[in-house]
Amino acid sequence: MDFAWKSTPRFRVASIVRVGPWVEDNLKPEFDELLRWARGQRLRTGRWIFFERSRHRWEACLEIRGRAQASGRVRLKTLPPARAATVVFDPDRVSSRVVYHGLLDWTRTQRRAGRIRGVSEIREVYPGNPWRDKRAWARCEVQFLVRAR
Repeated sequence: MDFAWKSTPRFRVASIVRVGPWVEDNLKPEFDELLRWARGQRLRTGRWIFFERSRHRWEACLEIRGRAQASGRVRLKTLPPARAATVVFDPDRVSSRVVYHGLLDWTRTQRRAGRIRGVSEIREVYPGNPWRDKRAWARCEVQFLVRAR
């Protein structure tokens, strides 16, 4: 498990925001709704992106390919390319708490050394459905999006 700098690509996503405290299987109903919507629009899907916008505000983003029309709770947007401190790990082998604390400490030292101005957002990126695909679950990527100096 190594921390690294990465330039993230631009993502075209469909998203649903959920307001409320963290619960087990957080955002699973929102991702299920996004999948139903994508199937109805006959879209190909890609990465699954989890955002914690604030303490009680969560966002489920599903990468989409093709032309789409927003409807209901589903919103379309483009996540811009960004610089990120990242780590890829298997949550069954390493505690996510350890990963988050380690990445937080690493970015803090980078800020103190003057390499970055700070962390703007935190997200988890999975290559597929983490509830059904064991490979996607084992390739959890945590990204701390940073503001460059």
